[in-house]
Amino acid sequence: MQVTRETFNQVMVPNYNPAAMVPVRGEGSRVWDQEGVEYIDFAGGIAVNVLGHCHPALVKTLAEQGNKLWHLSNVFTNEPALRLAKKLTNATFADKVYFANSGAEANEAALKLARRFALDHYGEDKDQIIAFTKGFHGRTFFTVTVGGQPAYSDGFGPKPGAIVHCEYNNIEAVKALFSERTCAVMMEPMQGEGGIIVPDPEFVKGVRALCDEHNALLIFDEVQSGMGRTGKLFEYMNLDVKPDILTSAKSLGGGFPVGAMLTTDKISQSLKPGTHGSTYGGNPLACAIAEAVFDVVNQPEILDAVNHKEALFRAKLEEINNKYHVFAEIRGKGMLLGCALNDKYKGRAKDFMTAANEQGLMCLVAGMDVVRFAPSLIIPDEDIAEGLARFERGIAHVIAND
Repeated sequence: MQVTRETFNQVMVPNYNPAAMVPVRGEGSRVWDQEGVEYIDFAGGIAVNVLGHCHPALVKTLAEQGNKLWHLSNVFTNEPALRLAKKLTNATFADKVYFANSGAEANEAALKLARRFALDHYGEDKDQIIAFTKGFHGRTFFTVTVGGQPAYSDGFGPKPGAIVHCEYNNIEAVKALFSERTCAVMMEPMQGEGGIIVPDPEFVKGVRALCDEHNALLIFDEVQSGMGRTGKLFEYMNLDVKPDILTSAKSLGGGFPVGAMLTTDKISQSLKPGTHGSTYGGNPLACAIAEAVFDVVNQPEILDAVNHKEALFRAKLEEINNKYHVFAEIRGKGMLLGCALNDKYKGRAKDFMTAANEQGLMCLVAGMDVVRFAPSLIIPDEDIAEGLARFERGIAHVIAND
């Protein structure tokens, strides 16, 4: 059956508006479309393809596990899930793991656990969740309401209650919302969709202290910032602040759908049998692939190289900006970077993304004012150089056509 981009308009619900080209094959940090045109991938499937496309270790694991066992149900456990959970707990603050299919589902579990823990230990009045404007935690109704972007949650009827928002990186604003009713704070230790915002470490420590003072849980959404993307396995390790609950997805599966919620022994006891679940969560195929991703990513030589690659990006982007004067700043950390547009080009991030795509570079936006890069952690230096050369040509095209 022949399909094209036009087929999308015929058969798909119109909540997306994908690019004109249709990718059909990927290898490493390169992708080819139906016409055989090659692209360099700085998008990474929105910070998912942590090891690029078709990494040999993942392909091998997919084939091996695919010939053994794909799916059971949570009536049974399985070896890949247990091995992956053991590796995650050994490498982090956590004692216990819950597996889901996505970041949204991991966050849904985290929020439900925080509410249930508060109910078990402090009573039904302790139900308030504090979150942040411009935050993003998924598209379920609970997670999209906790996310601080009303455009994503408006228009679907009454929202879940007892959720309040304040400005990110503003400890006084957080303090003003806290009370004995607060059961949890949910935050990204680096905001992704909201514009690649790196917090002041003292702000994060201040939030941790407020949670401790008010017997509230601190939930870190590391769906985008985790699994090596900032040069540590998880970003909380760079901040010297331990959460009570942490969520992971995206890079965790390297392109295969899988999510995880990590927490402590004590807190985990509030998710007793029957209180929460997932049909596919923790299935052996997903967990085997995620274990293979973990084994590759959690090596010093991989994590240490992230800082080197970030430096290459920043040096070339500074050179481009000295020539074209389009960015106010380069934000982010590791292989999650944002080119924040200056006042002259505000609101035009999609124009730059589209122009880059036409030059053979796949990249992203984070809101209307930030062009986002989330490439593979192992992208070759020469692909960084060539990709940024293509990005520069895209910038030149936008400016020339103004």
